[in-house]
Amino acid sequence: MLVALTGGTGFVGRHVAATLARRGHTVRVLARDPARARFLADQGVEVVTGHLADGAALARLARGVDAVIHLVGIIVEQGPQTFAAVHVEGTRALLGAAREAGVLRFIHMSAVGARDEPGATPYHRTKCQAERLVADSGLPHAIFRPSIINGPESAPIRLLARLHRWSPVVPVFGDGRFPTQPVWIEDVALAFALAAERPDTIGVFELGGPQVLTYDEFLLAIGRAAGRSRRLIHVPLGLVRTLAGGFDLLGPAAPITSDQLQMLIEGSATPANAIESVFGITPLEFEEGLRRYLGPGST
Repeated sequence: MLVALTGGTGFVGRHVAATLARRGHTVRVLARDPARARFLADQGVEVVTGHLADGAALARLARGVDAVIHLVGIIVEQGPQTFAAVHVEGTRALLGAAREAGVLRFIHMSAVGARDEPGATPYHRTKCQAERLVADSGLPHAIFRPSIINGPESAPIRLLARLHRWSPVVPVFGDGRFPTQPVWIEDVALAFALAAERPDTIGVFELGGPQVLTYDEFLLAIGRAAGRSRRLIHVPLGLVRTLAGGFDLLGPAAPITSDQLQMLIEGSATPANAIESVFGITPLEFEEGLRRYLGPGST
């Protein structure tokens, strides 16, 4: 099977590409910067240079493929790279190219909490709008809403591990009771591959790990895996919201934005978890995954 992939140079994409290749599929990746995709080309992946606003590149990407896996997303807006431009218009353009090319399957990565309603963040609203485009496209499709993804390239988890190693305390936003359900990257990648292979996998699927953890428990697990579990200091939410509002002015350099804080507090549990029930994957426990890359000798 020939599978086209967007976001192939990112955290999730590189694992999806590797999983597809291991399962005997041919992979074609869209990359804005071919230098960043060189590691994929070295693995036998075909690289199409371009981006989601480049119609000619999308046509080359989709030509002759059996399935498209769409992973591109942003968590902070920067210049023309707005949530609407990337999540909504980018998805619209890719769907058009896929329909024109006669693609048989479209697999789309959304997010837990995606909804288009008052109070939702722009990130969640545009993720929901993209889901609607996929659902209304006429293409057989699967939409994934993963929880927090755990893996070696997770910058937020590595940052928290460094805090445990080098800071005497670790700050926690609010009471630390909001739920998380982190899922191992390889389990997510396998779910994407299985969805591409199974034409009867149609609908919206939440992906989470085997445990629902409070944010306090999430942080303590990272500390144990890093070998430096620290005391947690709870910071009042009012103060954190004020700080995050100031951080919003920093753009991509912000340690956390107001929207990211809201999404964290809302939680990311997946009560309708499809990892095991739909895809038959035995999910890796959070702390076991952490130990694989935060154990002795890691940085």
